[in-house]
Amino acid sequence: MSGKTIGLLGAGRIGAMHAGILAKKAGKLVVADPASWRARRVAELHGAEVRSPEGMLASEDLDGLVLATPTDTHAGLLCEAARLGVPIFCEKPVALDVESTRRANAAAKEANIPVHVGFQRRFDAAYSAARERLAEGEIGDLRRVHMGTLDQAPAAREFLAASGGIFKDCLIHDFDALRWVTGLEVEEVVVYGTDLGLPDFADFADAAEAVVLLRLTGGVLATAHSSRFNGAGYDVRMELHGTKGTDVVGMDERLPVRSLEPGVAYPRQEPWADFIARFADCYERELDAFLDVVSGRAPVPATIDDALASLRIAIACGTSLREGRPVRVS
Repeated sequence: MSGKTIGLLGAGRIGAMHAGILAKKAGKLVVADPASWRARRVAELHGAEVRSPEGMLASEDLDGLVLATPTDTHAGLLCEAARLGVPIFCEKPVALDVESTRRANAAAKEANIPVHVGFQRRFDAAYSAARERLAEGEIGDLRRVHMGTLDQAPAAREFLAASGGIFKDCLIHDFDALRWVTGLEVEEVVVYGTDLGLPDFADFADAAEAVVLLRLTGGVLATAHSSRFNGAGYDVRMELHGTKGTDVVGMDERLPVRSLEPGVAYPRQEPWADFIARFADCYERELDAFLDVVSGRAPVPATIDDALASLRIAIACGTSLREGRPVRVS
C-alpha cells in the first residue's frame, strides 16, 4: 500500500474497476461522480470517502487524481485539476480534438505536474515482449504489422454519442500500441468503414466496422481492423512480421476463433467477454505505475504528447473515411 491519498473522479464502469484496484493500493481513496449515487455505491463497496466533483477539484489533501469520467469531459477537467498541483492519471483520449488536447497539455506543463494517460496495453506482457523482441532484432527487419480490436457487442447509445467514434475511442489503443511497440510513426492512412445502416452509428457519423491501412516511417505497412459486433467474443491481436520471424500478441487460450483444420482444437477456454476481463492485469500494473509517478519513483509511461500523436492518427482516419481518400497524418 502506497500510503497516498488518491482521488477518483468518475465512478462508472471503468471508474468502479479503478476503485477496486486503488482501494487495495492507496492509503486513502476518495471518490466523486456527478451522479452522487454512483459515487456512494463505489465508496461503500471499497471503504472510500465520498466528495462532490466540486469538492474533489478543491481538495488540498490529495497526492494524486484519477480521471475516469466520460471522454468528452477529460480535457476540461484536466485543466481544472491541474490547479491542484498533483500528478494526474487521465483515461484516454485526453480530448476529441487537437486544440483541446494542447490546452490540457499546456495547463499541465504550466502547473509542472506529470500526467499519465491510460493506454493500458503498454503494461501487457505480450505487447511488452513484442516491443523488446523487435528492438533486439529477434524477428529481423520489420515488414508488416496487422492489428485488430473487435468488441463482442457495441456499448450503449449514450456512450457512443460521447465517445468520439471508433477511431478515437477504440482503435486509438492500436495506434498507441503501434507507435510504442515499433518505435515508428504513422505517415498516411486509408480507411474503409460502414455504419451498417444502424442508427446508433449513422446518427453520429460513426462506423460499426472499419479497416485501416497505415503507412509508417521507413515504408513499413500496417493494417488495423475494428468491429463493434464480434459476436464470438472480445478479440485483440497484433502480428509483427519480420525478415526472420513473426510474433503474435493475443493468440491465447481464450482467443474467440474456431479452427476448421482437422484435429485442431483451439482455443480451449471460454472467449474473453470484454476489454476489462482481457486487460485486468494490465489495468492493475498501469495504476501501480501511476502510484510510482505519484511517489516520484518513476517517470510517466504514457504522456499527453503520446495521446496527441495517436489522436492525430485517429483524426486522419476519420477524414479518410468521410472523404474517401488517403490522408497524411501530418
